[in-house]
Amino acid sequence: MENLFLIAGLGNPGPDYAATRHNIGFAVVERLADQWSAVWNTNKRFNARLAKAERDGRKVTLCQPQTFMNASGEAVAAVSRFYQLPPDKVLVVLDDADLPLGQLRLRADGSCGGHHGLESVEKQMGTRAYPRLRIGIGRRRDDDREIADYVLGRFAAAERPVVQEVVDRACRQVECWLTEGIQAAMNRFNGAVSAPPDKANQG
Repeated sequence: MENLFLIAGLGNPGPDYAATRHNIGFAVVERLADQWSAVWNTNKRFNARLAKAERDGRKVTLCQPQTFMNASGEAVAAVSRFYQLPPDKVLVVLDDADLPLGQLRLRADGSCGGHHGLESVEKQMGTRAYPRLRIGIGRRRDDDREIADYVLGRFAAAERPVVQEVVDRACRQVECWLTEGIQAAMNRFNGAVSAPPDKANQG
């Protein structure tokens, strides 16, 4: 299974949660599916939406768990077991309220850091040794630990250009991970993005 990969974007299913901060992982895999002309199908066996593509000889399955965030690992682990994937071929893309808006942080492994989606993936897969791409969504206050309303809210109009830019950059980072490996993807793309220039204000 050397050329098989799974990319799971975490989020909550349903229109009530669409485009919320917590669903930026969904946004990345949706953008990848659009770019790769991959078609989404609901798979009841895995309780997930899946889209399949081939990139540079690599077979990729995109995944959106339909279990809600706190049980994301059930779908991720089920799909990875079905395809007999080692953990290093399973990339999880998620939001991170402890990173500034527009920050990307890809790592080969690590703790869940209090993120319930990652906590579920770790529990269901039985390991922390899988790559994860954290995307900063910011935080209202540094001392605000109860942030459910915040992460389930939508981005402000002023934030959306940065959101579009970071989703685009995250997609490029994922493609780099697929073709060149995690070290190259970390070195080239980790860090902050800035909003694209406002053309209306340019001379």
